[in-house]
Order: sequence, then structure tokens, then C-alpha cells
Amino acid sequence: MYRVLFPLLALTASTAPAAPRQNPGIVHVRFDTSLGPITLALDARHAPKTVANFMAYVDDGRFDDIVFYRSARRTAAPQFGFIQGGIRTDARRILPAFPLETTKMTGIRHTDGTISMARRGDPASAGGNFFITIGAIPSMDARGQFVGYAAFGHVTRGMAVVKKILARPTGGGMGGQLLLKPVIIKRAVRLDGTPKPTGLVKPWLQKTHK
Repeated sequence: MYRVLFPLLALTASTAPAAPRQNPGIVHVRFDTSLGPITLALDARHAPKTVANFMAYVDDGRFDDIVFYRSARRTAAPQFGFIQGGIRTDARRILPAFPLETTKMTGIRHTDGTISMARRGDPASAGGNFFITIGAIPSMDARGQFVGYAAFGHVTRGMAVVKKILARPTGGGMGGQLLLKPVIIKRAVRLDGTPKPTGLVKPWLQKTHK
């Protein structure tokens, strides 16, 4: 299970951009979820390795029919926190790990509506799991010896959907933060640029024969 390991500190809200715009170095992606669409602007100029990894999952269809599975709400202010989604531990969909691009390297901070990579303890363990912040979470940024998490873009439309996911009932593992009813990402759609599929096999699409 991929986790975001950090102390939930003070979260502050700000307003995410309203709509995607054409901009060199920005790649737009839309998640079509069971609760509605979420549109993202990914900053390939400042976080090229992270965006390239994410787009490989998108262009291969590895993010189709996955779920948002976690809602981490701040105890004192449950309208703030983050939601987490991705392939979880599905080895059939995973791609090789890539180097961590810290917030010190990219300048992309964990403000309201930021998308960032979930990982295990190893800084280079990020891959097919990600999270979206609701309210700023500066404790996820790199500071001192703490390398933080790889933020690489922001939500431009669909924060209402993100907030609905955050508010859904939770329980079970991950400190009681697992969604009791995960929210399906029916497909992840590239909205601009040229698709660059990896060409690797897609074992999750292969039918099993009894």
C-alpha cells in the first residue's frame, strides 16, 4: 500500500485556477470519475520526470478503471486534507520508479488543489499512486533533511468533485482513512499534446481462462 507519510499540519484554503489554458510546458489531463470530471494542468517544464511518468500511465491506459481509495481529513477542520488514488499495489499496471523531483527543485508547492505523487519511505518509490490536496499543506514541501513529495500540477476544474470525495465515509486501514466506497476513475484522458505510450504489454487487460 502506498502511503503519504506526513503529520497533518495547518491547512489553508485558496482558489484553484478556473479553466485550462494553452501554455508551453503544461499538459492537461481529465479524470472521468463516477462523481464527475476533474481536470488537471501538469507542469512538464518544472517537473519533467514526474509529468513524464504520470503521462506514461495516462497514455497507456493504466489509469483507466482505477479508484480514489483514500480520504485523509484534518481532524480539527475536516473540510481540508487530501484524497489519494492510483493503481495501489497492482503489479500488472506498475511502471519503473523514477527520481524524486522535490519542491525545492521544481518550485511547485503543495497549495490548494495540488496533485502530487504518493510514495513509500524510499524517495524514489513513487509511481502509479497520487494525491490531490484540499487546502494548502506546506508540511509536504521539502525542508531541511525532509525531501517531501513531488508536486507536479494543479486542479483547474472539478474541485467540487475532489471535495465530495474528501467528504465520503471512511474506515478500515491506513488509520481509518480508506474510503468505504472507492470512487472510480473510469478513464484518464490526455487533452493536449501527443500521446507517448510505452509500448509495453498490458497484462491487466488480458483475459484469464479457467
